[in-house]
Amino acid sequence: MIKDIQGLHHVTSLASGAQTNNDFFTKTLGLRRIKKTVNFDAPEVYHLYYGDEIGTPGTVMTYFPFPNARRGRAGTGEVGTTVFSVPKGALGYWEERLSAAGTPNLTRDSRFGQERLRFAGPDGDGFALAEVDSDSRTPWTGHGVPADVAIRGFHSTDMRLTDTAATAELLTFMGYEKVDAQGEVTRFAIPGGNDANTIDLTKIAAPHADQGAGSVHHVAFAVEDRETQLEVRRALSDTGYQVTPVIDRDYFWAIYFRTPGGVLFEVATNEPGFDRDEDTAHLGEALKLPSQHEHLRAALESRYLEPIHD
Repeated sequence: MIKDIQGLHHVTSLASGAQTNNDFFTKTLGLRRIKKTVNFDAPEVYHLYYGDEIGTPGTVMTYFPFPNARRGRAGTGEVGTTVFSVPKGALGYWEERLSAAGTPNLTRDSRFGQERLRFAGPDGDGFALAEVDSDSRTPWTGHGVPADVAIRGFHSTDMRLTDTAATAELLTFMGYEKVDAQGEVTRFAIPGGNDANTIDLTKIAAPHADQGAGSVHHVAFAVEDRETQLEVRRALSDTGYQVTPVIDRDYFWAIYFRTPGGVLFEVATNEPGFDRDEDTAHLGEALKLPSQHEHLRAALESRYLEPIHD
């Protein structure tokens, strides 16, 4: 069994427009844009990162905004809901703020004793805020969001699967423990992990999802460093998973593999961090390009990447 995974590192999704995406996460949710870069494999598309002040693993939501991308179709084999952590008593503030911003699909529910506010992102993305009374992470307080109600980072992701058994076995191998079950939902958590250490598996009968704008592309799990990552890669490969070689993503190193339920998993290092090429005070301000794409800067800025107005 793997003992080195700490919880979530980041969640990466698809969007249909950079400006709308940026406005939602910074102006509506009050997160900080911590990096403005491009997709390694499609440099004409942004890769935008949002999180706390420094992009602490477990707080980082990232997006590939493909201009005018068609909306995804929800189904199985995907993350259906990405859940953020907020303090106890914060949902009233967020319900009022999100309603004033015209955020669709606002509904209240409760899961495993935690009150939640569900809502949709600009491309129909499934989100929720969960009230947590033991999350000590320091929030970013952008665009007027008070510190006592601000988002702390991720709480969990909810994966929708036709059959949860094989993914449950994988999570257990990765160090997660089953902590509760409610109807068709089973909750797993890593004891002593970071505060983004929870995964829910929901069994549903539905067609397989069709990815597009609003879909989660992959879920990344955090490990401390490259040495630990190699140990995790070896353990997964020895168990039969087809794991990619280690890939340098500038702000972390990554490996990827497809889960039995169809969700793409990544294991990412906490090092070197998002301040490797920008001062902390100015994270996310300048367009940062991977070295192999630096020669494309003029064309990317003039022809492909829409200006983002903060």
